[in-house]
Parts: sequence; structure tokens; C-alpha cells
Amino acid sequence: MSHPLTLDDIRRAPKVLLHDHLDGGLRPDTVVELAEAVGYTGLPTRDPAELGAWFRDASDSGALERYLETFTHTVGVMQAREALERVAAECAEDLAADGVVYAEVRYAPEQHLEQGLSLDEVVEAVLEGFRIGQERAAAQGRPIIVGTLLTAMRHAARSLEIAELAVRYRDVGVVGFDIAGAEAGHPPTRHLDAFEYMRRENAHFTIHAGEAFGLPSIWEALQWCGADRLGHGVRIVDDIDHAEGGKVRMGRLARYVRDQRVPLEMCPSSNVQTGAASSIAEHPIGLLRELRFRVTVNTDNRLQSGTSLSEEFAKLSSAFGYDWDDLQWFTVNAMKSAFLPFDERLALINGRIKPGFAQLKWATR
Repeated sequence: MSHPLTLDDIRRAPKVLLHDHLDGGLRPDTVVELAEAVGYTGLPTRDPAELGAWFRDASDSGALERYLETFTHTVGVMQAREALERVAAECAEDLAADGVVYAEVRYAPEQHLEQGLSLDEVVEAVLEGFRIGQERAAAQGRPIIVGTLLTAMRHAARSLEIAELAVRYRDVGVVGFDIAGAEAGHPPTRHLDAFEYMRRENAHFTIHAGEAFGLPSIWEALQWCGADRLGHGVRIVDDIDHAEGGKVRMGRLARYVRDQRVPLEMCPSSNVQTGAASSIAEHPIGLLRELRFRVTVNTDNRLQSGTSLSEEFAKLSSAFGYDWDDLQWFTVNAMKSAFLPFDERLALINGRIKPGFAQLKWATR
């Protein structure tokens, strides 16, 4: 590699993000301002810098359950229409400023009903926020397309309702459906009726699987529920062994995931925080990239992980020596795997992603 990639270089690259939670990406000062506006008193501090640090520290515990606790505060200030609009608009702007050209941002509408909004009103507020944010980003010369994924909570019982909501809004910005929350004890098959409904409607969905729980979670998500993509999927490495002579032996599930080109929405920093990987350098993404699984790189929760997509790529580049070709490979993987019509995916790959990377390779050679 002729030129070590810098964070500034990577920020200029046209990137694609498939796994990013709306309630995990608020600006700390926005959390403080919204808390003051709505009289939310639960924040550990009202100093934005201290609050940002608190979110990162509380998320560094190594336990998924503790990590999920931090969302009480972000969701707590996202109960009014204006708050949802503002958070979504800022999300689109922040991603565009980081060089993201296409993003799928997810959230659970059922978590935003405490002040009387209906599910439809929540969805419409977020869609309006993204519309405003995309307009602002385009005006700054950084056009971005944002699609929304509606998430159902896996410990709750509203998944069919949320799936129907996703289908109802699919022509105006909602591109798919997802389930999230603690995996252990909440298998995806509990929500089979929602997934079967999505399939009957020719609609897309991804499932959080193989993060805190292992191969059975991945197998169920794919073979029982029919997921298009896997949220995280890091535990697929449990089905891959190193044999003698440096050879790699894959089990049937790992082979299926690779052969079928099942997209893996990997979130390196988040996986280290929740204990799904011991460090960036030892993250399974290195092996899975080598074996050419359909790997994509994502942020998960930018606030809790104190990260951006550019920073995730910079960490991987530093750990594994990745160059522009590797970053382009991850990016094209993500664009190929997006829940966007084929012609629109192709237009972004050929119109923005490949020319953008070609320019960067030339400029930094």
C-alpha cells in the first residue's frame, strides 16, 4: 500500500451505511436541549461534552444489556413530533458530512408513543425529518439518500403491526423491517407471522442475529424466518475452524451464508463494546473478508460508540492494513445489499461510488 489511509481521506470516500440506529446517533447537545424542552430529568449530566463521554463509557461495559440501557435517555427525549423530526434531520446531515451517500437508518416506532403520538405519526415525523436533512445536505453539496427501516422489539408482541406499518409506508421512504433487542430468550421465530407477512408482500427485512447469541440465532433468522440480511452475524465464525496446514474448514451454515451471499451488517466498535468481539484487531471481519463473505461495515450506534463510518473504516484499515480497494469492496457490498431498487443501486455504484474511489486512489497514490 503506497499511502496509509488517513481519517480525512476516508471521510472524502463515498460510503454506504446499512446498520445505524436513529436513537443511537443523537448529538449530545441535542439530547441536552431536547431534555430541557420536554422536562426530561433523567440525564446523568447536562454538559454536552460530559454527556457524550458518559454514553461511551456506559456502553463500554462489555455487556449488551448495559449497552441497551443507555437508550432510555435518547428514547426519553424522542417522544414529540418536533424532536423526532429534528433528530432525523440532524442524522441525515451528520451522515452526509461524513461522506455517506446512501444510508438505511432504523428505529422502533413503538418506543416513541409515550406522549400520545400514534405509530403512523411517529413514522411520518421521522420521514419528514429525513426529507429536511437530505435537502440541507444537498444544499451543502453533499447529497445523500436515506431509507428507513422500521424495527420491532423482539421482547414485545407488536411485530406484525410494525411489519404492516413498514409495508404501508414503503413507497414514501420506508425500505424495510427489522427486529432488535436482547437476543437471548427472544428467538426470531417468535415473530414468524411478521416475517411471513413481509414475504407475502414482497418486502425486505433484516434480523439482528448472531451478536450476543450464536449459530442457532443465525440459523433461525435465515432458515425459519427468511431474512434478507443479518444484523451483525459475527458469531458465524463459530462455524469456521482452522484445520492443519493453515486451511479453513467451514460448517454447513457458514458455507450457506457465503454461498448465498447473505449480507452481514458488521459493526466493529459496537461488537467490541458488547463483548461480541474482543478487539478490533481480533474482530471476525478480518477472516470473513479473507474468505469473501458478503461483509459490510457499519456504525450501529454513533453516539454510544463515539464513532462514525469513516472512523470504523480507519480502525479497520489500521488493524488489517486495508487500502482503497478493500474499502471500495466493502462499500460496493453494502450498496449491492441495500433495500433499494436494483437500478437505483447500480446508479449509485457506477455514478458515485466507483468514480469517487477512483478519484481518491489517483489523488493519494
